[in-house]
Amino acid sequence: MSEALAKPSSFETEQSRDVLSLLEEVEILKVQNEELRSKLLDITIENGKYLQAINKFQEQVDNLRRPPLFIATVIDIVNGMAILRQHGSNQEILTYMPKDITIDIGSRVAVNNNLSTISVLSKSVDVRARVMELVDVPEVDYDVIGGLKKQIEEVVETIELPLTQPELFKEIGIDPPSAVLLHGPPGTGKTLIAKAVAHRTHATFLCLSGTELVQKYIGEGARLVRDLFQMARDKTPSIVFIDEIDSVASMRSYDGSTGSAEVNRTMIQLLAEIDGFRRREGVKIIAATNRIDLLDQAILRPGRFDRIIEIPLPDEIAREEIFKIHTRKIKLEQIDFKKLAKITAGLSGADIKAMVTEAGMFALRHGGKKVAMSDIRKAQKKLIELKKKDPNQMFA
Repeated sequence: MSEALAKPSSFETEQSRDVLSLLEEVEILKVQNEELRSKLLDITIENGKYLQAINKFQEQVDNLRRPPLFIATVIDIVNGMAILRQHGSNQEILTYMPKDITIDIGSRVAVNNNLSTISVLSKSVDVRARVMELVDVPEVDYDVIGGLKKQIEEVVETIELPLTQPELFKEIGIDPPSAVLLHGPPGTGKTLIAKAVAHRTHATFLCLSGTELVQKYIGEGARLVRDLFQMARDKTPSIVFIDEIDSVASMRSYDGSTGSAEVNRTMIQLLAEIDGFRRREGVKIIAATNRIDLLDQAILRPGRFDRIIEIPLPDEIAREEIFKIHTRKIKLEQIDFKKLAKITAGLSGADIKAMVTEAGMFALRHGGKKVAMSDIRKAQKKLIELKKKDPNQMFA
């Protein structure tokens, strides 16, 4: 009897097998369910991508179906109505001003086929003028300029003080100066002074070369000058630095070519912007040239450049100061700066900087860890030999 109870019946054995089989099927179904969920998630993500693509294409289709807008300029505003001049056709239109858009005289606006104002556009400025804006201010201060203390003081009075402390001029009752012309031999520090002014004033700094204003097609140079000064007025306080101004403001002549006429047009526009009827409050001008003798008398007359400052070659005291400035971070060994200043007569600040750099290269070549007097003398000898071959050549 006890043995019969201990042994499971065939029915119970079959039932347990069915239970195990069902459990296995449940596990299989769970795995299949997870796989289906994963596939469903992938399909949902893929479907989202397709929906985004469909919406993008639908937006493009809507843009293609939408009628184009026209550009116009607001000429006048009278009794809540705006007089617009459409670009291209020069037709003048009288239309109601939109309530939700604020427009002023001179604004560029976009209008639809019904000549209703849709939006206000930014002012038209040549992209070539935009790229002239200096975004990264150079880390150059007046302490890296040697031997030009008097000239720097004049630049500070002319450019920096009117921007940083305009109240000083109001108290005295004089109009602050607005333009300065730096002239002198190459490498004497004209561009360096402009960089220091940009660093100290924190104003919008527009930097260009005079050759960039000379364009190929008629009227392009004058337009670029207008856009450049318009951008300077829009972003006041601002400084416009024109390097090598002699390339666009030399004595006027006409040889019968369109190129000569275009240069003259560009210079006339430049004269009008520097000292014309349009006010330039908050806009200062710095110009630099190596050949002041080539400049037209119209640009040199009083009222256009308030200060004409000569940046000469450094004298002996200035050369000693420049040597000390350019060797601040260099390890030196028994350097006689006074002697160096005496034997480098006629060299510019740029020549001295190049000579110091070349002396460091000589020290590296012979395995030295410091720059010695002999290294500087070798660099000087190399510079003299290069200048004999080509007076304008510097170290390779």
